[in-house]
Amino acid sequence: MRFDIITIFPDFFTGPFDYGILKRARTTGLVEIATHDLRSFTHDRHRTVDDRPFGGGEGMVLKAQPIYDAVQSLNVSPKAERDKSRETVILLSAQGQPFTQALAQELSTTERVVILCGRYEGVDERVNELLCDREISIGDYVLSGGELAAAVIVDAAVRLLPGALGNPDSSRFESFGAEDVVDLPDAADGPPRSTYGAGGLLDYPHYTRPAEFMGTMIPEALSGGNHEVIRRWRRRMALKKTLENRPDLLERIEITDEDREILAELRGGDSGSF
Repeated sequence: MRFDIITIFPDFFTGPFDYGILKRARTTGLVEIATHDLRSFTHDRHRTVDDRPFGGGEGMVLKAQPIYDAVQSLNVSPKAERDKSRETVILLSAQGQPFTQALAQELSTTERVVILCGRYEGVDERVNELLCDREISIGDYVLSGGELAAAVIVDAAVRLLPGALGNPDSSRFESFGAEDVVDLPDAADGPPRSTYGAGGLLDYPHYTRPAEFMGTMIPEALSGGNHEVIRRWRRRMALKKTLENRPDLLERIEITDEDREILAELRGGDSGSF
């Protein structure tokens, strides 16, 4: 897989891609990441990439021509002829669709992703119309530019590539992970059945040694070694965490009758503890 990032600050990415999973994925050849300086595609001695907006208003707007030339230099297929399952061009923008785990998963199956980092007041809309397959936003807030968002998207997609994580199940047994596999037996090289696929919920709370820290014990359900008890506790806590922090997710996923009973208890003030 390859990422091409077009930006006016290529040196920004020197740090984020040189650590942890991303560094290992690059070193082992799972992913190739290239940055391209937008100013290299200007045609004036001042290397101008922005101009005032038509119609007036605050700020400056990134010009279409340098971005168009930068994308052309990458030999990406024209938008109308592009096979989006093989290559895609993304504009990072506060007006874009929300970035989600599902979208990260979709991008991880693509052979090549070109990312255009917005900056200033925005980007000439003709860039979006002529070049881009989609606009993406990483949240309902405004950043100074798309560089931070590009790093987030690359990280989220690369960690889903086969071989990127030490344990391939790690991306499944976490927040927003895949659905559970029913009746999956315990396996020596796999997760015990006290875990489950999140299926779009937030992850359950995690604890590690020591069992007591500053007078606070781990939940009793986790200390007995009964996988079914642990599994039920984790499901309940995942539902509780999702209800408290992201209730909107509950409207998007398929929940069981047992889940509905748990949610009814939680909404009635039940503490959710075993």
